[in-house]
Amino acid sequence: MGATINAFLRKQLVTRRDRLESAAHHRGHSAHVHVLLKEVDRALAGMEDGSFGICEICHEAVETERLICDPLTRICLDHFTTQEKTALERDLELAAEVQKALLPQHPFQHQGWDVCYHYEPAGLVSGDYCDIIEAGDGSFYFVVGDVSGKGLAASMLMTHMHAMFRTLMSVKLPLTDILKHASRVFSESTLPNQYATLVCGRAMPDGTLEICNAGHPPPMIVRDGVVEELDSADLPIGLFVAEEFSVSNLRLLPGEGLVMYSDGVSEANNTSGTEYTSHRLSNVIRSSNGVDASALVAACRDDLTAFRGQARKTDDATLFVLRRQRA
Repeated sequence: MGATINAFLRKQLVTRRDRLESAAHHRGHSAHVHVLLKEVDRALAGMEDGSFGICEICHEAVETERLICDPLTRICLDHFTTQEKTALERDLELAAEVQKALLPQHPFQHQGWDVCYHYEPAGLVSGDYCDIIEAGDGSFYFVVGDVSGKGLAASMLMTHMHAMFRTLMSVKLPLTDILKHASRVFSESTLPNQYATLVCGRAMPDGTLEICNAGHPPPMIVRDGVVEELDSADLPIGLFVAEEFSVSNLRLLPGEGLVMYSDGVSEANNTSGTEYTSHRLSNVIRSSNGVDASALVAACRDDLTAFRGQARKTDDATLFVLRRQRA
């Protein structure tokens, strides 16, 4: 296990120990608290003798993302009992239901805008982030993002991002300040090797858009059958505590739109190992000129599904279409 992750987990364990000692002091001699204290002390001792993160049965490494979620884990997934595996599956199913509940309504129509998206986890849970937040003045925010990593750990960070952005947007800060604060909070509350790419924007009733791109695949602007990339991107959020972000401004006329996607779309492979590519996505968008947001999402989704065929999904895939309604 990397030194960075070990340092992070040690800090988490020390914090837990302090809280448990405080709880034991206030509640008297709680048997459960003392059991947990022994577990934390055992994990800290394992960090000293090199046994931390090693399965007690097969002596192989325990899955890193499980240690991040629970640093007291001592057995790898291969040696879970049937009962334990069933309990884990239930936890994952519950996490998947929580994620679904966090997704915004769609299709979404507001002040002359049509919004529709396709959100497809590679497994039960996803590290992709997709949201729409009304600002109260006729405008609304939209975010399409992708957290580094996969599985349960990435899904927990996605949930963290959801709460963080909704809080920041409720304060009605300028878009660059929202990204700046989000990057600082994300950097300070996650591992140093964790970050997120995203496109964050604000749509106005007159068709004007403000957009920040933090290391995400460039959005595609659709105008009169022509598809072009909005080629402007800053660093992903969370790489550094202090980051600066820039805003692109454009205005969409009736019938024009903006397509955003995660790299799980452009980097999807078929059974031959061929990559889908943003170029193919652009061609599908171009050939679907004139359709509404829902139909465009469906066309892109169906083409991606047909391309992948029976190939295993290796990454979460999100498509998000924002389009001006025709007069």
